Order: sequence, then structure tokens, then C-alpha cells
Amino acid sequence: MTNDKISEILDRPLSQEMLARDICRLAYVAKDGTPRNIPIAFAWNGRQAVMCTSKNAPKLASLRQNPAVAITIDTEVHPPTILLVRGTVELDEVDGIPVEYLEMNGSYGMTAEQRVAWEAEVRSLYDGMVRIVMTPTWAKLIDFDTTLPSAVEELVQQRAERQQKREDDPVRSGGTTGSSRS
Repeated sequence: MTNDKISEILDRPLSQEMLARDICRLAYVAKDGTPRNIPIAFAWNGRQAVMCTSKNAPKLASLRQNPAVAITIDTEVHPPTILLVRGTVELDEVDGIPVEYLEMNGSYGMTAEQRVAWEAEVRSLYDGMVRIVMTPTWAKLIDFDTTLPSAVEELVQQRAERQQKREDDPVRSGGTTGSSRS
């Protein structure tokens, strides 16, 4: 997928709404070769998804071994809106708390007092973190109105072809077969 196509998808208003959320599901391959899919807070910086974790998180060894990942951001309503993004990650160890970590937790329902207490707790716990920075290489927005999962798109196309064949078949469409009885 080209960078222009990825940008076109991610710049859509509905995609921007999804990228403004706080939680995604990060999929990666663990060191033992089995898949993992974890909820994780993220922040979108306009071109990359940034997630943060502790320096001792087990997922870091896996991501160093295989930086290919996917994230899913979706809604909990019917029909859902789903943003699927694949990409590669770079790991950036930083001292202190990355600004993205503080931003990505901004939509939780905390009072100002709770926010101050939470931030103090975070700062006392972590002397540094690792930024997991994902650069997209593929993206798809599914809204079940203008876009569908590819397998469903295929089924819709097959149904349309079947309906067209029925319409083109004179016997099924109620037309004559060309022979007449006297």
C-alpha cells in the first residue's frame, strides 16, 4: 500500500475520530512464536501511533525480535467502526515519563484532583519508559456503510453476480426461451 493511500485513509474524518481514542489493541508475535493481542493506550501524532510501556515489559524483547505489528481501534456499538493499521515499530527508551503517555490518558473520567494524584503515582513508579513508535504500512477503515471487511465485500460482489445472471437468464426472468407451442 502506498504512503498516499495510507494517508488518504488515516486522514478521513472517521479515522481521525478513531485515532483520537485512548485505547487500541496491539498485535505482535511473542518470542515463542505465538500471537499476542493486548489492549494498550496510544497517542496519534499525525503520522505515527505512540504507545508507552515500562522498560522491563516482556513485549519489548518480542518487538525487538520482530517489529511487525498491527493495531485495531474500534467502537463498542452496532454497527462498529473499525480502524485496522499494520506497521513496524521502533523502540525509543526515554528517561522520565513521555509526554505521549500523559496525553494518551487524557480522556479517562478523572477529576482534576484525581489527575494530579494519578500523575504523581506514575512519576514515582517509572524512572523511564519505552516509547513504542509504530509507522503505518497499511490501513483500512471499516464503517459497514461505505466500507466493509474484504471477505464481506467479496460476498456482496458474488451476490450481485448471481443476481445479474438470474436477470440475464430468460427462463428465470420470466421471458421466453425462443420456442413456442402451437
